[in-house]
Amino acid sequence: MIINPSARAILILSALSLTLLLGGCASTPVAPSAERTPEDIRAQLENDLLPANLADRSAWASDIEASFRHLDLPPSTDNLCAAVAVIEQETGFRANPTVPNLPSIARLEIERRGATLKIPKFAVHAALLLPSGNGQNFDERLNALRTEKDMSDLFDEMIAKVPLGKTLFASANPVHTGGSMQVSIAFAEQFAEAHGYPYEQGARIRDEVFTRRGGLYFGIAHLLKYPNSYQRHIYRYADFNAGWYASRNAAFQQVLSSISGRKLIPDGDLRIPERRFRDRPQSQTEQALLAIADRLDLSPSQIERDLTLEDAFDFEQTETYQRVFERADTKAGRQLPRAALPSILLKSPKITRKLTTEWFANRVQERYQQCINRAYAAPK
Repeated sequence: MIINPSARAILILSALSLTLLLGGCASTPVAPSAERTPEDIRAQLENDLLPANLADRSAWASDIEASFRHLDLPPSTDNLCAAVAVIEQETGFRANPTVPNLPSIARLEIERRGATLKIPKFAVHAALLLPSGNGQNFDERLNALRTEKDMSDLFDEMIAKVPLGKTLFASANPVHTGGSMQVSIAFAEQFAEAHGYPYEQGARIRDEVFTRRGGLYFGIAHLLKYPNSYQRHIYRYADFNAGWYASRNAAFQQVLSSISGRKLIPDGDLRIPERRFRDRPQSQTEQALLAIADRLDLSPSQIERDLTLEDAFDFEQTETYQRVFERADTKAGRQLPRAALPSILLKSPKITRKLTTEWFANRVQERYQQCINRAYAAPK
């Protein structure tokens, strides 16, 4: 669960027009399902796949099935269990989950932004004592926060009504993820703009993310609605947490390290974000590529151009990607994996212990396997 949005996921929405390569999980073969009706899919979810103690099973089953249908995704047992596993891991099937210590998180965010802008604390505190729309002052509203939707609504009102609101937040709500799958709100807004939203016309996407149907629709889109070459869903789980193609890029960094002799952290980020000017520093990945550019028969400009596709499926078709893997495969005497779990430490005010993207992916994989086991155990 991460507050900051995944820029990688937002930047590559244009790639969705490509043919989807929906890889299955090699560890658990599941035969492709025959054409099934929405009723069949809802029944399988409600009777077999959803956790046994889940309340509102029929409502969750209905909204999950609708998301697959609206997104035109194959509702195979494999894919359904992938979605179920992520929902269970992220929030335990809560459309608008409560967050421990949320008032403290919100207050620290306000104070952090105030300090950055050199606004005196007394001025920030005075602004919070102003009356809000429900009769309480904003400070009282802060103390009563329980869910991310509460926090999002409060910050929206503060931005609009508090004299320092727009200065503090630059009209940007600091709640960046939400809903049952903790999907990036920025991703949801970009996806809806590019592909529409199948429910209420004119609905504010930020608000819809906190509903069951909206959180599922955008979360499942982020999990499954992008082309890739993965053979196992576990890499989708890592991408869900770290950003699309993070697992592919991590594998690229691993093999590049082996042929360049440079130690690289396989975090999936091939370039320094927002590098727009040549006088800005290059990433370690880019430096490693430039150091062996002659051996790869690549020019610096070609390497730089190919790396701009780090967030796209097309990166796999570039000379840089192919030559790095060709040389690495030759050195190893075998074809090396084209995906690896990224090495990323998760940071967020909502995370209170040391967690990594690898931990997240493996935990979701365990839940996926439990769902598959329920499917196989179900009477036929």
